[in-house]
Amino acid sequence: MERREEEDHAPLPLLTRYKMGNFQLSHRIVLAPLTRQRSFNNVPQPHAILYYSQRTTKGGLLISEATGVSDTAQGYAHTPGIWTKEQVEAWKPIVDAVHAKGGIFFCQMWHVGRVSNRDFQPNQQAPISSTDKPVGPQLRANGLDVAHFSPPQRLRTDEIPQIVNDFRLAAKNAIEAGFDGVEIHGAHGYLIEQFLKDQANDRNDKYGGSLENRCRFALEIVEAVANEIGADKVGIRLSPFANYLEAADSNPKALGLYMVKALNKYGISYCHMIEPRMATVGEKRECPHSLLPLRKAFNGTFIVAGAYDREDGNKAVAWNHADLVAYGRLFLANPDLPRRFEIDAPLNKYNRETFYTPDPIIGYTDYPFL
Repeated sequence: MERREEEDHAPLPLLTRYKMGNFQLSHRIVLAPLTRQRSFNNVPQPHAILYYSQRTTKGGLLISEATGVSDTAQGYAHTPGIWTKEQVEAWKPIVDAVHAKGGIFFCQMWHVGRVSNRDFQPNQQAPISSTDKPVGPQLRANGLDVAHFSPPQRLRTDEIPQIVNDFRLAAKNAIEAGFDGVEIHGAHGYLIEQFLKDQANDRNDKYGGSLENRCRFALEIVEAVANEIGADKVGIRLSPFANYLEAADSNPKALGLYMVKALNKYGISYCHMIEPRMATVGEKRECPHSLLPLRKAFNGTFIVAGAYDREDGNKAVAWNHADLVAYGRLFLANPDLPRRFEIDAPLNKYNRETFYTPDPIIGYTDYPFL
């Protein structure tokens, strides 16, 4: 009886402290990077101050929405950037609001590559990619509209260092804006993954073919960013098992293992990995693969994401399958998610129809607290 009582009062695994490099986290619940499309003209807006600060707890880790590294990085309306002085200045009060509540804030840096069309590109040029193969039309997240993408321009070997440098400069800008670090977006079928995955990468130069060659671009970015701001301020997001935007791989486990082992050389802070199960709304599936071999092979902090709930997240930490668990839709709809998990309170239901609307309040900062 006495032992049972002790178990009842044991802290939830998700709510235990964790040291991520130089950062002391008060719990293991991470705000996942979530595109919200409310940064008009690619400039973060004042309404983001409330949005991010609502989801901040003292010692909690937040990862910003995907943020473009250059004027060629865009593929969606009203997504933020961090390549201009104006954008850097616009991020500062948002970062300050997170820090005022004791949060730790990383900026996710992305380039969409071929997941774009000429309307988003400077001078209406073709989007850039590892390949000149276009992505077919895709049903948008609202389930109603279809997105169409322009045929991309294959990057020449001599053009790739410029893209690597764009990531380096964006990381420098992120630190200037006050972010504690950056997350390199190497997942979900965007530019970096267009190099990583053999379905999308059909190159025959030093950036294509073998695993080593396909991973070269990603690792050059990691090295450049780590050298610029310090490896302790760098994370990366990867989704080797996913098949987003026609970017699958014939041997995802080998790709994932190669990447995490290669990343160890740079001593970066964390690897943020997407679960292979990536459940759709209202549906749970068993993992067809396991991230455990990747977790064991990586020396730094291991973050997992992908349709976790309270029970799944606690198990992941308790069983040492992950150090931290990132929550997207649940955190979007429950700004006080750590508190709700602590007392096992009911969760607000999210409304998919307002995920990507430009409204600065509805579906953004109006989800109720306990």
